[in-house]
Amino acid sequence: MTDRPKPQPPAATPWPATAWALSDGKAGDEGQCIAVIEALGLVPDIRRVMPRPPFAWIMPWGGIDPREAASRPGSPIAPPWPDLVVASGRRAVPYLRAVKRLSGGRTFTVFLKDPRTGSGTADLIWVPAHDRLRGENVVVTVTSPHRMSPERLESARAAPDTRLANLTAPRAAVLVGGDSRHHRFTDADRMRFAEALERLAASGLSLMGTLSRRTPPALAAAMRDLFARHGGFLWDGTGPNPYASLLALADAVVVTADSVNMVGEAAATGRPILVFEPSGGHAKIRAFLDALRREGLVHAFTGSLEGEPYEPLNSTRVIADAILARAPRGP
Repeated sequence: MTDRPKPQPPAATPWPATAWALSDGKAGDEGQCIAVIEALGLVPDIRRVMPRPPFAWIMPWGGIDPREAASRPGSPIAPPWPDLVVASGRRAVPYLRAVKRLSGGRTFTVFLKDPRTGSGTADLIWVPAHDRLRGENVVVTVTSPHRMSPERLESARAAPDTRLANLTAPRAAVLVGGDSRHHRFTDADRMRFAEALERLAASGLSLMGTLSRRTPPALAAAMRDLFARHGGFLWDGTGPNPYASLLALADAVVVTADSVNMVGEAAATGRPILVFEPSGGHAKIRAFLDALRREGLVHAFTGSLEGEPYEPLNSTRVIADAILARAPRGP
């Protein structure tokens, strides 16, 4: 398992000092870029590209939209050039390459996920283990980078969300996704998931949960009813997002298989992960879950608590350390 960081010697000089998080603004892509930059102890300068047709149609190949050239007012890649750019998403690829060229090679470039344009796209590339891209400058981990750092989880444990603190232990965090490109919650899936949660709650675990924007209305309604009947807490979108506290306080994490990111965040807790698989699936998602099963982190969710605590995974730190190791004094 490559997701556990190794001790790194301190850099001789502070680097990087400035960093851009470059994407087209999609939450998943931007969040991963921010996570890696924060792991380096920096505040990211968020840059969002908005290429228009026909340029957007052929990305990641081709050049940038000339209307967003560095010399144009409001350009997302206007200088001064940063020490580091962490980018993600196919539309960001041409812009990342442009920054490298325009900065005279001074800016160290990182791309998260397979850019589809080869390992020469950036100085460093991260891919999940279920992707095929490999190379001397390619970092491979099982889980994806995210913002659930050990420090953030520890802070949430020390000062938990007051809406969760009074729930009696043991507690289960329930991360409910929804319909996606590869998964679909049928009526049978909804009933099966609700019945399993009923059994878990009846066994004595307090339920703490959150829904997704993708959660189907019928599934959301079933969750609200179930949590209310068992005295649990289900975030309805009002008030502060309790996500970090959900994970920090959990003795186990129930998560739906439609979200690789949520499973990866659950792996940062060191607590057993109980995965519910709705209808559908994809070979890459199965490979991802199988890798975690082999390590004893993931178990099928059938309504009972399974598994033991383990050393948390932290792919974000692994990627940050790889950046520092590759350019410890700057590029």
